[in-house]
Amino acid sequence: MVERPLELADILRRYLEKYRRSGRHLISQQERVVRSIVSCRTAELGGHRLVCDRCGSVRESYNSCGDRHCPKCQNLAKHRWLASRRAELLPVPYFHVVFTVPSGLNPVFLRAPRRLYSLLFQAVGETLVEVARDPRHLGARIGFLAVLHTWGQQLQLHPHVHCIVPGGGLSSEGDRWITAREDYLLPVKVLSKVFRGKLLSAIETAARRGERLFPDDLDPEAAPSCHRGWLAGLRSQPWVVYSKPPFGGAEKGLDYLARYSHRVAISNERLIRLENDRVVFRWKDYRAGGAEKVTSLDALELVRRFLQHVLPRGFQRIRYYGILANRHRRKNLERCRQLLGVAAPATPEASHQAEESWEERVFRLTGLDPRLCPECGEGRLMKVESLAPEVPWRRCRAPPILEVA
Repeated sequence: MVERPLELADILRRYLEKYRRSGRHLISQQERVVRSIVSCRTAELGGHRLVCDRCGSVRESYNSCGDRHCPKCQNLAKHRWLASRRAELLPVPYFHVVFTVPSGLNPVFLRAPRRLYSLLFQAVGETLVEVARDPRHLGARIGFLAVLHTWGQQLQLHPHVHCIVPGGGLSSEGDRWITAREDYLLPVKVLSKVFRGKLLSAIETAARRGERLFPDDLDPEAAPSCHRGWLAGLRSQPWVVYSKPPFGGAEKGLDYLARYSHRVAISNERLIRLENDRVVFRWKDYRAGGAEKVTSLDALELVRRFLQHVLPRGFQRIRYYGILANRHRRKNLERCRQLLGVAAPATPEASHQAEESWEERVFRLTGLDPRLCPECGEGRLMKVESLAPEVPWRRCRAPPILEVA
């Protein structure tokens, strides 16, 4: 019998109680996420018993948890998101811009993640919009979408924001489309300085208002001069902003971003084995040109690192700015297409989507047929029985849903 590949759920299931006994505390959101991951596609969430109409094989199909931190539940969500975003593409080059926070700010992000990640998004949005609007640079009103990542390849805390930016924007009067250079969007040194100033100023302003953002040894109420000197040290450092050349086309840019938009801190595919209470996994060393390497972590340390990437409940990790901001996106896209001389892309009829079964929707979005028998490869799996959840749904993050890998 072929051994089942190692999954994150296996590690959490095996080491979570030991992690708790070591004196570490899980906040309620972390508890919910862990509960969802370990119960995903198990009898705990219920499902269906299926029988092939050709070979007669029987199999159980269990429901997914649907949590955005779960490695098993992002494939269908990614394809749904992609289908919606394709309707918003413009026929222009798209650039990939990444804003990275220096590791010196990690203690503040750990102390107040919801507030700091919000300030991070705010600084990124204001920086790109203001620098692009400057007539010394692009001189246009741009729009873009931004995706928050909080991890590095070895699960260390590494907050950064990926942005996909169309290569151009509307003039201030909205009467013409201003095109960016083919291989250049905005100066990264300027972006870096503006971004650094905005984020640090926002943190200092929030601290002056009495928000407790700093660890105890840096708390401004305990030592006002301490945090000012600490922030001054961060202001003297260069901050990393990276801008990649444009993709081959809007579709390629969107497909590239989809690899980031619904990624989790560590995927099951990266896990190799568990031995002697250490987890062996793959990672990419971007300082070595993206070379794939293998390392290991103590299992409890891996659990700790994973949990620090659980986002606050309800926090939006994908956001839209400028002319693509939610409130006026449709109107601005129509104007952009008029100026570019193109028609809006065709989208599936809403009524057609409403009539789709979940199997038809999965096949349309992913190309995978969830009813094809994996044993004979020809028969259709027919539902013969519903399997009730072994635990109440209220213990999960959300009612379970069906999803294919």
